[in-house]
Amino acid sequence: MTETSGTTADETTLERLSYLLTLSRPRFWLYLAGPVLVGVAYAADSVAELVSPAVVVLFAYFLVPANVFLYGINDVYDRDIDAENPKKEDREARYRGQEYVPIVVGLCAVLPLGFAWFLPQTAWPWLAAFLLLGAGYSAPPLRFKTTPLLDSVSNGLYVTPGIAAYAVVAGANPPALAIVGGWCWAMGMHTFSAIPDLEPDRAAGIRTTATVLGERWTYAYCGACWLAAAVAFAALDVRLGALLLVYPALVAGVATSSIGVERAYWWFPAINTVVGALLTMGGLWRVYG
Repeated sequence: MTETSGTTADETTLERLSYLLTLSRPRFWLYLAGPVLVGVAYAADSVAELVSPAVVVLFAYFLVPANVFLYGINDVYDRDIDAENPKKEDREARYRGQEYVPIVVGLCAVLPLGFAWFLPQTAWPWLAAFLLLGAGYSAPPLRFKTTPLLDSVSNGLYVTPGIAAYAVVAGANPPALAIVGGWCWAMGMHTFSAIPDLEPDRAAGIRTTATVLGERWTYAYCGACWLAAAVAFAALDVRLGALLLVYPALVAGVATSSIGVERAYWWFPAINTVVGALLTMGGLWRVYG
């Protein structure tokens, strides 16, 4: 028996939790939680600051609830588009109109109101930026994801958790070059991830940076974003810049080889985890060294 909401009447709580887990894209959890670790590592001056209650709360939020919010609101407003997207067949969840999904997504969106008072005020604007950009990316009337260039720029939202975490520990914002470098990295990462969706987006009449540029020039755009990120971080520490050069090198390799972008796309969670771990260890060296 099927309800009008698209969910079965006898769907169990476990099945709903399993669906929400898939919706949250576990492969990408560290895209939001990872920057928290990096921000804390570079802001902390002592071991105690690394595991303060505020840091633990922030990391826990960006590990799961923030991902449910970000990808859930995307799936709700992309229901018609995703009907043509092959990624929804196996690796991701296809929203079928379940009534509980918007409710859970809404709860995850307002959850920061319950702990923001616990954080320094310097972190508040970055939490707000994450929520506003996360909603504006997918939800009308802004729906940045359907506006070329704005879809890319708005994805700086992925570095806002790291900026917030730095502000929580240091009581001040990180260096401007670090914010610019992180934002450029996120722009490149988002646009690269849009390449596998070129045909489904075009079939659905969706305009994105990738659909406007085409595959060849999208590779060039991603490379430029990632090169800019490497230059910005190199101005802070040449070792950081050298590490970030892995991204323009990778996109050049994919663009000039026979490797399918659909395959290469799924390498990046592992690549980002390794790069993030190295960045974090570099920051921790200051504390333990």
